[in-house]
Amino acid sequence: MFDAPESALGDLGTDAAAELIAAASDIALILDSEGRILDLAFGNDELSTQIGDWIGLSWSDTVTSSSRARIGQLLHSAGADEQPPHWEQVEHVALSGEELPVRYCAASLGNRHRIVAVGRSQQGMAALQQRLVDAQQSLERDYWRLRQLETRYRLLFRSMSEAILIVDPGNGKIVEANPAASLLLATDSRKLVGRPFPEGFDNAGTEAIKSLLAGVRSAGRPSDLRARLRERDLEFLITAAPVRQENTTLVLVRLTPVETNNNAGLLNEPRSRLFKMLEKAPDGVVITRQDGRILSANNAFLELAQLSTEEQARGESLDRWLGRPGVDLNVLIANLRQHGAVRLFATSVRSDYGSSTEVEISAVAVQNGDQPSLGFIIRNVDRRVSASAAPGRALPRSVEQLTELVGRVPLKEVVRESTDMIERLCIEAALELTGDNRASAAELLGLSRQSLYVKLRRYGLSESGAEHETEH
Repeated sequence: MFDAPESALGDLGTDAAAELIAAASDIALILDSEGRILDLAFGNDELSTQIGDWIGLSWSDTVTSSSRARIGQLLHSAGADEQPPHWEQVEHVALSGEELPVRYCAASLGNRHRIVAVGRSQQGMAALQQRLVDAQQSLERDYWRLRQLETRYRLLFRSMSEAILIVDPGNGKIVEANPAASLLLATDSRKLVGRPFPEGFDNAGTEAIKSLLAGVRSAGRPSDLRARLRERDLEFLITAAPVRQENTTLVLVRLTPVETNNNAGLLNEPRSRLFKMLEKAPDGVVITRQDGRILSANNAFLELAQLSTEEQARGESLDRWLGRPGVDLNVLIANLRQHGAVRLFATSVRSDYGSSTEVEISAVAVQNGDQPSLGFIIRNVDRRVSASAAPGRALPRSVEQLTELVGRVPLKEVVRESTDMIERLCIEAALELTGDNRASAAELLGLSRQSLYVKLRRYGLSESGAEHETEH
């Protein structure tokens, strides 16, 4: 309140007071003692387009039901002499049906028969609050997305069978290490974090690794070298690659044991169990060089190829036993070079005695140091029951069955098989449409009756005994 309003404001007229109230507020209401709107003025042109004609309405009828109690509080505070005016936020209902938040302060005029309510629109504040809520929700979504990505990364990092270290090249310390690295270096992964790298290698290996890390950090390209542990006679192939994290560059270090005569027994114990399982597997397993010449084959493949010993297969090309010589193996090798793996390649295995077995082949290319090789798993599918087989009369081959013949039989036979299937389906449809009237069926198909009888016998559709027909 002003200390001396009479001397400061002087004889302030009604028009000047009205202009002052309208200019000081976004919306100003003149009310009677019952809270009915007698007049209103807008200091915000945008707000005036959203509000209808309120003159004559009760103030509480212009707000939502939840705001009517606050309207009562404003009217009560305006009639109290000693209670200072206070602000309340209410929500008006706009012409569009939206809620318009307005913060009001009400005061009684001098004659106590009129109340003036000065309101300030909170739309800008509400928009800012909504943007803040949206930003918080967006941050929370990003946070949970990052948490999920981090969880997947942790699971992948810990489940990898290869030994992986994340090294900070700035201080040379290990930032992260997976369990495989701790197992290989014979220490706890928690103890590895924070320790300097390299540690435990011989002098030549230590200097070489330091140079490797510095070179990868400066050049930004992966590189590798070999180094040997000092206390354990164990040699590693160390591959380092740069990894960007925020504004720093870390180095991902992969440790691969190099098999030597001294450590082959230690490293090959788990692998020997795997080789024993593959040797006794019911599916054929063949390991070849990149050109398809066999390095090793298990007993299941020897049975498919009807060979007595593995020596008969070793050094020979796998192409010798596959369905079409010069085609199937070339297709498999080309796909392995391009994709690294092949699944469920349908072909056949021919034995040295002329028998043929339908098989499915899954293959993978393995980069084993300087000697890459190819692995083939060959499954016998001769006894597999077709899911499309149905009891009753034999149906012609489906389109899917015909397309499976591609690569196994010449194109000429595939075309002949397709033609026979379509021809038989047309004859069956004509007989069904004519109620088994063969004369009408022949006419419908544009064939002579004699030609139709020949095709019926060919496809096994003629009745046993003498052929009959229903004449028109």
